[in-house]
Amino acid sequence: MIEEEFHIGNLIREKIKEKERSISWLAKKLGCDSSNLHKTLSQQHIYSGLLLKISKILEHDFFTSYSELLK
Repeated sequence: MIEEEFHIGNLIREKIKEKERSISWLAKKLGCDSSNLHKTLSQQHIYSGLLLKISKILEHDFFTSYSELLK
């Protein structure tokens, strides 16, 4: 994956869909408003603390996607 094409928000959306969940469900788990989460996921990169929380909730290590860029 080329760094310019990498979009963590899209990867998270794909995982939410794969888990048959919704943005609203994830927002509730995170304790935030779903409109704010939509805005966050529209960004190419997000804060690592939030990414850690999302990784735990969705039981998926999104940090490995960043690690793949180093190879």
